[in-house]
Amino acid sequence: MPTAILTGQPVPGSSIEGDLRSLGFDVRTAADATEAETLLAAVPGDRRVAVVDARFVGHLHALRLGLTDPRFPLAAVPGAVTAQPAGRQALTRAVARENSASGGTTLLDSLADRIVTALDADGSEVHRPELGSLVATVPADPQARNEARQAVAAVDDEAVRLRSAVKSRDGFFTTHFISPYSRYLARWCARRGLTPNQVTTASLLTAIIAAGCAATGTRAGFVAAGVLLIASFVLDCTDGQLARYSLQYSTLGAWLDATFDRAKEYAYYAGLALGAAKGGDDVWALALGAMILQTCRHVVDFSFNEANHDATANTSPTAALSDKLDSVGWTVWVRRMIVLPIGERWAMIAVLTAVATPRITFYVLLVGCAFAATYTTAGRVLRSLTRKARRTDRAAQALADLADSGPLARPLARVLPGTSRIPAFFWALAGTAVLLLAAWFEGPGWPLVLCAAVYVLLSSEAVARPLKGALDWLIPPFFRAAEYCTVLILAAEAEVNGALPAAFGLVAAVAYHHYDTVYRIRGNAGAPPAWLVRATGGHEGRTLLVTVLAAALTASQFTVALTVLAVAVALLVLVESIRFWVSAGAPAVHDEGEPA
Repeated sequence: MPTAILTGQPVPGSSIEGDLRSLGFDVRTAADATEAETLLAAVPGDRRVAVVDARFVGHLHALRLGLTDPRFPLAAVPGAVTAQPAGRQALTRAVARENSASGGTTLLDSLADRIVTALDADGSEVHRPELGSLVATVPADPQARNEARQAVAAVDDEAVRLRSAVKSRDGFFTTHFISPYSRYLARWCARRGLTPNQVTTASLLTAIIAAGCAATGTRAGFVAAGVLLIASFVLDCTDGQLARYSLQYSTLGAWLDATFDRAKEYAYYAGLALGAAKGGDDVWALALGAMILQTCRHVVDFSFNEANHDATANTSPTAALSDKLDSVGWTVWVRRMIVLPIGERWAMIAVLTAVATPRITFYVLLVGCAFAATYTTAGRVLRSLTRKARRTDRAAQALADLADSGPLARPLARVLPGTSRIPAFFWALAGTAVLLLAAWFEGPGWPLVLCAAVYVLLSSEAVARPLKGALDWLIPPFFRAAEYCTVLILAAEAEVNGALPAAFGLVAAVAYHHYDTVYRIRGNAGAPPAWLVRATGGHEGRTLLVTVLAAALTASQFTVALTVLAVAVALLVLVESIRFWVSAGAPAVHDEGEPA
């Protein structure tokens, strides 16, 4: 149980002790700095501890935000400071310093606020939550206390808590058609002790049932699938709102939330393809194309954000224009809708599933996603070319990790000069063009294998130096497009039943590995272990292997090989991913949803 140490003179009628107990704290009282230091030392090092001024006046939710958020080692609001085990040493030093400075005398002023000042002076990062209209203060006299209490009474902190449970930036459909009631569903779940992970799992199960309904191939099944897909999205919104409402953030929860979003959407694509097949229509190529396009869109987002989130001198006329457009109300919603975020996308898929055919659904999805990808990528290219930014070593390493270079490219990258004046992204673009043109026009055969070898060489040259160029964030998306589309083209060329579903499974397994890499980097947990990248072959090794298999085997044998490869990759990445996230020491976070 976490411990709260109340300091200073108690105030008759104050609710602070009851408020702290309602938040799960064991409350102890210190009369002076020496006693506070003694009580702090007695709290086990693996527990949260807080120091709170007994004169504190404020909303319960202000205390909750300041003292219970698991994402930050140190956090504070006026009159209260808290430390998790990771911040405990810094807090202990600050309390000892204040005790020494005061000589252990009675606490007449706020020890908590003085501790925060000492932490700031030490260079410790103290999180201060945005309180908005919530009150958190330490009144200096009875009149100020009365005024503070009146300010508390004037603001309904439960209403503020409900509003803050909803993301401040979200899509039009989510904001206007889901969040107005899903926030109340989140509160209902919180009051019944449900966790965000349980809601996330319920969302996944609902989506899988929706995919099963779509796989029936009947109109009733398609209608049920559309309804259930929307229900799954409501639960998907609810889990994040529940996490924010009750501050139940966790590393595992962030991974489940992000991973299940991809699993739900891609499983639904497979369900639609199965349903279409029962009606005599083969749309597996469209389903795989939709998955490839959507994954590549996400890789563009992830790579661009990782390349620029800590860049210095990050200015751009294009970015300035974008910010100016955001100040005009209607343009904000238009720009959020045309990128086809998850809410709009799932709503479109659900409606089309219910009223049209799977083929039409995929056609519209592909056109919409292609337009959105063109719009967002073009804007980011313009920003990259017009901004004068210096990319950091951390950003360059993140791009290298996202590239997923394996046992062929990495040794080659070390021996290649990497000093060419040609930008690194150009080598990736050239390799991708050579590979895909050969796959499209030549099809399976040894000439394609030769082109795949050229792709290996060019992709190695692309990563032979630190990825700090203006457009080097395009390298991971190029590699994803090269690998995924090669698998799609060769499976389609096989013209054998089962080839495209096997290719769908392989791309899904590899895409999971790439998403997992992103989520590790986002959680500041580093890239997947080097042994996993070597074992899965890296993007270039897998691509070369698939072209060799297509050239050396018959169409039926190639289908079996794709299936075996898909199972092998899936087992490797899933087992390692689950092991890592269940036992990870990464900071507690919560995924705020896909960027596009």
